[in-house]
Amino acid sequence: MTAAPPPQRPAEPARTTGKRLQGWLQRSWQTRGPGALALWPVALLYGALVAIRRRLYRSGLLASEHPGRPVIVVGNVIAGGAGKTPVVIALARHLQARGLRPGVISRGYGRQSRDCIAVLADSAAQDVGDEPALITRSCPGVPVYVAAQRIDAAEALLSAHPDTDVLLCDDGLQHLALQRDLEICVFNADGIGNGWMLPAGPLREPWPRPVDFVLHAAPVPPAGTASPAFSTRRSLAPWAVQADGQRIALNALQGQPVHAVAAVAQPEVFFDMLRAVGLTLAHAESLPDHYDFDSWKALSGEHYSIVCTEKDAVKLWRRHPQVLAVPLVLEIEPGFFHALDAAIDQRLQSAADQNSAPTRRTP
Repeated sequence: MTAAPPPQRPAEPARTTGKRLQGWLQRSWQTRGPGALALWPVALLYGALVAIRRRLYRSGLLASEHPGRPVIVVGNVIAGGAGKTPVVIALARHLQARGLRPGVISRGYGRQSRDCIAVLADSAAQDVGDEPALITRSCPGVPVYVAAQRIDAAEALLSAHPDTDVLLCDDGLQHLALQRDLEICVFNADGIGNGWMLPAGPLREPWPRPVDFVLHAAPVPPAGTASPAFSTRRSLAPWAVQADGQRIALNALQGQPVHAVAAVAQPEVFFDMLRAVGLTLAHAESLPDHYDFDSWKALSGEHYSIVCTEKDAVKLWRRHPQVLAVPLVLEIEPGFFHALDAAIDQRLQSAADQNSAPTRRTP
């Protein structure tokens, strides 16, 4: 007798349409085919607006501010996820290990609040954003603040934690109202795609552009990269984490049906990584990035172990504590940290010598 297929969640029409459009765009962004060519005139207009905006900041017609501590912006030039938040977590832990006192600022994308607030260990993701909530849980002792304007988050953080040495900005490469000292541009394995601007391609701004460091998941840096570039590799931890912090070995889930859910920019990457470690995905459910999970329900019927990403767990655990989060392990080429330390030390020393704010770089 043929086994019945696993139950399928009824698709919401709007969500299905959005996923199809997103999938079509991502496919068209990889080549300069008919779809990308049709959008190319719009991309020219978008590129012109990006250039005008940058000139307005450089000329001082649009104001930018520096918070008075070295600022490291971790961002990207492509639409969608590039793995910025895992890099911020890795940097915060590295700086802590060095004996420095880092702080993290973010816009808190997807949150329902608009205030400038501190992210606490028990903060709800809908109030502070899923990525800031994950950073706080992953980096004990590192203050995290969110605000629509990053300078407001920075000032609030420094007011509450004046001994902070370095500020890490999660995302914000295009947020030119915040002056920065170092820029780290992160690329996933897709690189720059077809090399065109939105919406004909994935670029938010032209590439190449000056940055201090490039981190890339592809075998080689994106075409045109002139900045120091270092490779990254992502893998899954050999364990999953319960809501109470207890770990369960991933191999304990082998041989049983698993329901995997992911509301990240590239959910299929997560699913493929689960399969690669021997898990049987009876159901792989991809949801829009930053999905709030307020209306999400576990599948009824047969019992499945439910696994998700750490970013999704900060929202799921409030209503579904049985869900298991599988941490992501990020490996960065060691030479990057040596180069970063030298750049940070130079700016800290300059600030000490001048007994004032670090040298400010206008975007």
